[in-house]
Amino acid sequence: MSRERVVIVGAGFAGYQTARTLSRLLGDKAEIVLLNPTDYFLYLPLLPQVAVGILEPRRVTVSLTGTLRRTRLVLGEADRVDLESRRVGYVDPEGGRGELAYDRLVLTVGSVNKLLPIPGVAEYAHGFRGLPEAIYLRDHITRQVELAGATDDRAQGAARATFVVVGAGYTGTEVAAQGKLFTDSLVSEQTVWRHGPRPRWLLLDIAPRVLPELDPRLSVTADRVLRRRGIEVRTGTSVREATPAGVTLDNGEFVATRTLVWCVGVRPDPLVSEVGLPLERGRLLVDAWLNVPDHPEVFACGDAAAVPDLTRPGEYTPMTAQHAGRQGKTAGRNVAASLGVGERQTYQHNDLGFVVDLGGVKGAANPLGVPLSGLLAGAVTRGYHLAAMPGNRLRVAADWLLDAMSPRQAVQLGMVRSPAVPLESSSPELSRTPGAPDKE
Repeated sequence: MSRERVVIVGAGFAGYQTARTLSRLLGDKAEIVLLNPTDYFLYLPLLPQVAVGILEPRRVTVSLTGTLRRTRLVLGEADRVDLESRRVGYVDPEGGRGELAYDRLVLTVGSVNKLLPIPGVAEYAHGFRGLPEAIYLRDHITRQVELAGATDDRAQGAARATFVVVGAGYTGTEVAAQGKLFTDSLVSEQTVWRHGPRPRWLLLDIAPRVLPELDPRLSVTADRVLRRRGIEVRTGTSVREATPAGVTLDNGEFVATRTLVWCVGVRPDPLVSEVGLPLERGRLLVDAWLNVPDHPEVFACGDAAAVPDLTRPGEYTPMTAQHAGRQGKTAGRNVAASLGVGERQTYQHNDLGFVVDLGGVKGAANPLGVPLSGLLAGAVTRGYHLAAMPGNRLRVAADWLLDAMSPRQAVQLGMVRSPAVPLESSSPELSRTPGAPDKE
């Protein structure tokens, strides 16, 4: 008899852990197929360190074929799910079409940038959801500092040395914190820096505080570090319009800049809404076993799924990497149980706290609810990331050591151009938009 086929769509935190768990539990008892646009799992929390040159880009990627030995990787981006015929349609990296039949389906397609109906944002903002975007942003920041230092036009130099980050959540806070240190170091090394202005960073959020989704004590710590570093934190503030010359804030103030980094949050991948199943704020409704109601063969978890929070009846778990990774393990166990291996279990989450890397030796953390700041929080943060990464730990630690001992190279690699990373793209590695306006 042929083996049952389990198809996992997406290799983010949820998809990777699902495949890893199934590989361990099922072995060769079932065919495990992982459909993903790239051949790597991306460790998103360390992406800001790639954008400022602390980590080499490959450090935050983990090979799927190298770490998931019993899983067959199919390169492609899913664009259709036929529940009746039990097939998933996809487009491969070269534009060809393909289909995968399944006996069990796990949807872990993750999320994409959340766009708001603000004029100019889609055209002139830089997203921050993938490796190409981080590589591009590092080149862009380096280029702006170099051009600001070389020009005799003081207004143009000030605009190029001004960097605006919208969204003071986890990602935006880390991008601003790391970015300010990066531009300060670039300026100190610029031999052409004559009368150029000091780099100016603004962090905006409509919320009343930074890190609004986290413990208020973490917010206070992060806010203090950011302001002491010279970052202008503007809470209760957003962008009204973006143009090539700068941004207009909702209070009417115009900020001349060539850099707008968009970190306002995420929304479920559009594929989720096209499946034709009940949704909760764009996410697939599942039960406590991560099963889609009326479809026992379909599971969903991570950012794609509205998973009941059993610790808070009536609510759903938030879209975080910590939840996604743990849900992936539970989904793997429950898929295996549906195939006769082990017993299924509900998803119950015990919060271990959060960590925020603020650059240098600074951090904010609350492991097990204990608030930490400064050097100790920085050490806990890096220790957590090393423990959470499924690979490359030694290489990441080596990059951190080298960064502490020697200056970073201030050079542009030129590997990714602006049209290759449109803000509205859900898969920067696959999407290409020839002729899109360059954001320089």
